[in-house]
Amino acid sequence: MGEEDLMDDSMVLPDYEGACIANIVPALLEWPVAPAWLPRAAADADQVVLLVMDGLGWDQLEQRRSLMPTVAEMDGGPISSVVPSTTATALTSIATGMTPGRHGVVGYRMSVDARVLNVLRWATPDGDARSAIPPHDIQPEPSFLAQRAPVVTRADFERSGFSAAHLADCRFTPYRVPSTMVTEVARLLRAGEPFIYTYYEGIDKVAHEYGLGEHYDMELRFADQLVSELISVLPRGATLLVTADHGQLETGDNIVDPHPEVLAHTSWQSGEGRFRWFHARPGREAALQEACLEHHGSQAWVRTRDEAIKEGWFGPVVTDAAASRLGDIALAAKGTVAFNDPADTGPYHLIGRHGSLTSAEMRVPLLAAGH
Repeated sequence: MGEEDLMDDSMVLPDYEGACIANIVPALLEWPVAPAWLPRAAADADQVVLLVMDGLGWDQLEQRRSLMPTVAEMDGGPISSVVPSTTATALTSIATGMTPGRHGVVGYRMSVDARVLNVLRWATPDGDARSAIPPHDIQPEPSFLAQRAPVVTRADFERSGFSAAHLADCRFTPYRVPSTMVTEVARLLRAGEPFIYTYYEGIDKVAHEYGLGEHYDMELRFADQLVSELISVLPRGATLLVTADHGQLETGDNIVDPHPEVLAHTSWQSGEGRFRWFHARPGREAALQEACLEHHGSQAWVRTRDEAIKEGWFGPVVTDAAASRLGDIALAAKGTVAFNDPADTGPYHLIGRHGSLTSAEMRVPLLAAGH
């Protein structure tokens, strides 16, 4: 076991009552008084463009400010993501203004009636699940406080099951390359839209495939130029507000196979490498917890479902539907380890990951610039 495996990082819990991504949209569209953590330029703006840059963590930004000079000069600071710190859960919290325990999208791969649903692909091992597991049944809450906001996002995402779950009843404005994202945002601003949501996934994609090295650094330079272009099309009185869904860290080949004793008590797994749920065989919940603590307690925060809910990981309210999608025992990874599940596969080996409760994964920027 390497030294990094034993890193006991401080746990960063979401600030669900304050500076958290789940509160950005309510602060912009609903609350009568802007909170102190919302940058003043956004609070006073006539028009706001909310740009979510998938995977841009505050800790990574702080270490590479010279690569993102435009972003580095913007006004604001860090806020918290949600638990788990993963795209499916975090984007749903941003769009709905709700905690994971309320909206119910509680992971990247979550258990729905004993089937593991990959939320981003909206698929089970049997294939496309849009008919078998309707997105509206999983997440029925309206996005953006039912204001039918314009959403500027990749054309590939427009008809996905996940978009149906977290962006229902929006006005989609698709783009195919980042330059046309800027053009569409500019058009909507000229049309007088008071609030525009736009999403860019490049940073997350590069970190997953290449880690946080030279490819990542070049992607940050490109993303900073994208922010600069968006600022350039803002009319007077408009503000660009930049945030992210989660941060990143590099796990590389630091992959841990769950101990055989853990697997002996496990029916199936859900979640992901940095936030793994184990679903116990009937009557073996206590034995599973004991095995996880004994064999992986130095590598992860080990919690039962009830303990994680009681500690507020998913917010002050957890609906019965949301709770039913959690496993019995969670391993929230410390250090830079990831927990292996042969059923959790993708098109390439992941080098950068997220999902757990470390600062690198949980802290994200909330930054504003305007005219």
